Amino acid sequence: MPTICYFFGILIQMYWRDHEPPHFHAVYAGSTAIIDIETLEVIRGGMPPRALALIREWAKTHENELKEDWTLCRQNQQPRQIEPLQ
Repeated sequence: MPTICYFFGILIQMYWRDHEPPHFHAVYAGSTAIIDIETLEVIRGGMPPRALALIREWAKTHENELKEDWTLCRQNQQPRQIEPLQ
């Protein structure tokens, strides 16, 4: 599974040819969550509140890039790296 970003100990990944809806996977300190790109809601799993707030802040800033990476992954292509949260 390609890693598209890493910040503050949070790993953001996408699977190739993954199921709908468009989403990404977040991993942090033993917690995992699948997060919808459109709504930024947790589809499955869980994340500590502070980590989830950082993930949502990052995802809002990079929504278009996340959608582009989702399209690439659905086509079994390598997604692009996305700038981390500063």
